[in-house]
Amino acid sequence: MQPAQTALDADWLGACRRATAGLRGVFGNHPTTRERAVEVGVGQSGDRSLVIDRDAEAVVFAELESMQAQGHRFCAVSEERGEVDFGDSGVRVVIDPIDGSLNAKRGVGHYSLSIAVADGPTMADVVFGYVYDFGPGEEWVGTRGGGAWLNGERLDSNAPERRTAAGKLEIVGIEQADPRLIAESIDALVTVAHRLRAVGSIAVSLCQVAAARFDGAASLRNCRSFDAAAAQLIVREAGGVVAFPAYPDPLGAPLDLLPHSPVLAARTAQGLVELCGVPGQHS
Repeated sequence: MQPAQTALDADWLGACRRATAGLRGVFGNHPTTRERAVEVGVGQSGDRSLVIDRDAEAVVFAELESMQAQGHRFCAVSEERGEVDFGDSGVRVVIDPIDGSLNAKRGVGHYSLSIAVADGPTMADVVFGYVYDFGPGEEWVGTRGGGAWLNGERLDSNAPERRTAAGKLEIVGIEQADPRLIAESIDALVTVAHRLRAVGSIAVSLCQVAAARFDGAASLRNCRSFDAAAAQLIVREAGGVVAFPAYPDPLGAPLDLLPHSPVLAARTAQGLVELCGVPGQHS
């Protein structure tokens, strides 16, 4: 047996890219909505699991098992399987095999693979983030202290926000867009946002902020760690700001399976302050 290695030194980017290639095969094997919509049970997060969720997670866990065989030790936190011990609870690999499953099921726009690696229990501890958006075929990568990248090009950490003449953020992404949540949040949204966009994937919406395509983004209820862990690092490494407002420490949300807090992101601290009034504390 090989000696244990530090999982933080592993080739996570290579593993993520191999998983992305595997997921393309999953979608190719289930090309239609009828095939993708087959339900196969309920995941550890409580959501109903589709056949593509199950098969996508199998692809990702095959990569994790390969990493373990190379001597790396960590704990996986996954939407479908929950927490899985790979030998070291101090290193957490937070996985959403398909963020935007409804989009993936229906063949709509954006749906992504999201993988984060952390050396501690909270969002602040994420050291590597990877999001692959299968719609436009965009690869987003962030490393703590190393910047953020889109398809191999470094993102501009000085990219500004855009505001209208009335001072509103030009485009704000909203997620978990249940009409009832929109109704509850509409007064705050009218105050801060000129236009809204609902992509259908928290990870992808946050990445749009990283690239300054969106001026801000907000989930309208509490999100799970695997929806946001990778992308929130990418936003921060691209010069943006992120908060989980249920916690005194903006990055204090834990990397576990429960929905603890909304996630907010903006290009500027002022934009983030304005967005803080948008979501309620919905579980």
